[in-house]
Amino acid sequence: MEAIIPITGNVQYAITLDPGVWIFDDRRIDLKTFFTEEHIEKDDLEEYKKEMGKHWSREIMEGATFPPTLKTEKTYERTKVLTGTFGIALHHFLNTAQPGTDARTLSFETLGGEVHTFPLAQAEDFIFKFSDEGKPLLEDGPAHLLFKDGSNIDNPIRNIIGIKVV
Repeated sequence: MEAIIPITGNVQYAITLDPGVWIFDDRRIDLKTFFTEEHIEKDDLEEYKKEMGKHWSREIMEGATFPPTLKTEKTYERTKVLTGTFGIALHHFLNTAQPGTDARTLSFETLGGEVHTFPLAQAEDFIFKFSDEGKPLLEDGPAHLLFKDGSNIDNPIRNIIGIKVV
């Protein structure tokens, strides 16, 4: 099994995805809550501004000390990463690869030789699951393709070895 997934075809930049490092990516999605709660897409710049505002206010109110709650929050995040089930939206990587203006389809090739083809416009609806209960998907991974609507959560596309934009 390959641990990387190349994006090739009608793209400006052919890139290689390594699901092993996505656990450190801030864009990761907690899949335990994603399909059960309403999901709202966040603007990264706005989130950054809000967090910096909270941090600034906290320092003004409490001083520049690090209260025990910060240690607890960090420990909670660390535990969550080690035990969580996570995914990441595919469109982040497609935006980096920059599909050609005439590109129309997106094909996922599996280890068994199957090819699953979808319209490129549907790319916003895909999530790559890369972690289950804190463990990488070694048996049938490195990533599973899920639909944002959760319709294939019990039967995701597995063993993906390549993505081709046509």
